[in-house]
Amino acid sequence: MLAFWALVLAVGVVIGGRVFEGSVAATGSGGSESAAGTAVVQAADPVQGTVTAVVDGPPVGSDGVKAAVERASAEVAGLPGVVSVADTYSTGGQLTAGDGKASLVSVRMADGSTAKQLSAVTDRLERIDADGAHTVVGGDLVLQQEVKDQTAKDTRFGEIVTLPLTLVVMVLVFGGLAAAGLPGIGAIASVGGALLAMFGFSKLMDIDTSVLPIATVLGLGLSIDYALLMVNRFREERGHGADIAQAVERTAATAGRTVAFSGLTVAVALSGLFVFTSPVFRAVAAAGVSVVVIAVAAALTLVPALLGFMGSKIKAPTAPVPDEGFFSRTVRRVQRRAVPVMLACVALLLAAGAPFLGSEFRNSGADVLPKSFASRQVAETVEARFPDQAPAAVQVVVEGSHQQAQQYADEVVSKLPGVAGVRAVTPVSDGVQTVDVLVKGDPQGAEAKAVVGELRAERGGLDTYVTGDAASLVDFQHEIGSRGPWALALVAAGTLVLLFMMTGSVVLPVKALLMNVLSLGASLGALTLVFQHGYFSSLLGFTPTGGLETVIPVLVFAFAFGLSMDYEVFLLSRIKELHDQGYDCAKSVELGLQRSGRIITSAGLLMVIVFAGFAAGQMLMVKQMGIALAVAVAVDATLVRTLLVPATMTLFGRLNWWAPAPLRRLHRIIGLDEHVELPPLRPVVLPAPRLVKPRGLVGAP
Repeated sequence: MLAFWALVLAVGVVIGGRVFEGSVAATGSGGSESAAGTAVVQAADPVQGTVTAVVDGPPVGSDGVKAAVERASAEVAGLPGVVSVADTYSTGGQLTAGDGKASLVSVRMADGSTAKQLSAVTDRLERIDADGAHTVVGGDLVLQQEVKDQTAKDTRFGEIVTLPLTLVVMVLVFGGLAAAGLPGIGAIASVGGALLAMFGFSKLMDIDTSVLPIATVLGLGLSIDYALLMVNRFREERGHGADIAQAVERTAATAGRTVAFSGLTVAVALSGLFVFTSPVFRAVAAAGVSVVVIAVAAALTLVPALLGFMGSKIKAPTAPVPDEGFFSRTVRRVQRRAVPVMLACVALLLAAGAPFLGSEFRNSGADVLPKSFASRQVAETVEARFPDQAPAAVQVVVEGSHQQAQQYADEVVSKLPGVAGVRAVTPVSDGVQTVDVLVKGDPQGAEAKAVVGELRAERGGLDTYVTGDAASLVDFQHEIGSRGPWALALVAAGTLVLLFMMTGSVVLPVKALLMNVLSLGASLGALTLVFQHGYFSSLLGFTPTGGLETVIPVLVFAFAFGLSMDYEVFLLSRIKELHDQGYDCAKSVELGLQRSGRIITSAGLLMVIVFAGFAAGQMLMVKQMGIALAVAVAVDATLVRTLLVPATMTLFGRLNWWAPAPLRRLHRIIGLDEHVELPPLRPVVLPAPRLVKPRGLVGAP
């Protein structure tokens, strides 16, 4: 088994880089009008994208600059993969800045052009430096490449930073290097398996670049959590007097079942993303579910093998976990004040989630990268100094002649109240034209969205597709609004069924759902404050864009919901085990939290470290996911599990375990009983005490 996982890790490391190379940029909402319009343009003009160079400094009319630009344009036009090259001199000054001190060179690359061909084009353009000109190269193809490269760097950085920190924390938790290192070994092997799985999926579907670090961080966090739970139970069994073989077997029979059940709940939460049609959601679902399966497989096969191999080096406690401690005392205090504690926790979580009600959503472009990146600098320069060349907020694709498209632009588009003007009607092919529409105000604001709706309501008798950033945002939000409730219903139903199968109760699953929603709301509220309103932005090293990435709330819901349910399963499995042993509700909660609270808190701390390590990277979307999940886990592992769960279970008492009679009979048939028959412990033979003669006593012989 160890050899098998070593092979998985080795192959995963070898192909890890190829996974990032094969990733692609998100293409919007699947099956939407904006995506269909983009496909029509790509079919009519099969160009992969553009490379744009800004030549800044001396006057554009300078002989030296003109000669240098024209020479570079001619050389670039002869490079492989280049379709066409345009500069300000070949277009009659159209690519000149308003101040006359900067110009653009635009290179269109053929569909299927390689990274090597792109690199050759950018290298040649960067060498335009006549008369002290400063050249910066960007464009959509450079942006995609920089996003891929930075995502790979952020992923490696997150792994390098988090693994040593998690090792330190686990040494403090277990008091020994052997026990602390074992979860790290399991996590590293799981990451290798995750890379293999994502590489396989990349051959079947487009994997968005942002999916890779998200799936990696999920696999890393879950692997550490599951291995931590297994090692902790192993040490408990050793403390009860079990030898290594017995301890491994009993660990698999208890903690192993909890891990399997926990992984199933996380997978169900992620499966809700399959309801959506957008490629990014389906890619996250496929990669996420496969990563969860791999993490569970590693916990149930690799970790027991490691325990059997090096169990003698893991420091075992000298006595069972005491039933009296910090968590038991905390539970008793909560139980004495259950109502005020519950009300205070709910009020605090609702207040934390309130900012999300005023959240705004955006589809970011080059601003996903820091300002130091060339592609972002070029995008901002084009928008500020070359407004006529900046992408229009709304673009209408017209299937018809140029004359029809021009008439449509004059008679329909220009008369709409939110339209600031029509930039141009551009022929893509004989039967396809594009109309660039300028809007008033924010290009992704309410007025721009209204223009999208008006253009879709009035098409002038032509076959048109309304595309552009504003249209993509409208389509994305429509998809989330229409399919989101179905995804939520699927996740809720699956979670309710699974928790019912585990507990036999209908009350506990409903309470778990409600508490997860509260902790999720707190996470989204914090996300809004930080990334929309800019709190702590300088500390976290990013520039606020004025809103959240459209996909983020959905992804946060799926991931945070699954992880929160992860800790719910950890705690409920212990409480259910004690309840089945005959303890009343109050005592089951007290002992359950006392015996699992330390490991849940430790697991939560490790998860926060993992997510924070990835949030320290440069990519804005990954940073948003890291912060959101770190907050969700921190709130759930502390406030919810330590205070809110004991308070609500105290108030409900015996009602916690209630279910209608038909469901009780059903549970006896299909229920997953966590209180299993454990393999018996063989009696431990202790050496007989050595008799010592007393000396120096009066009357001693």
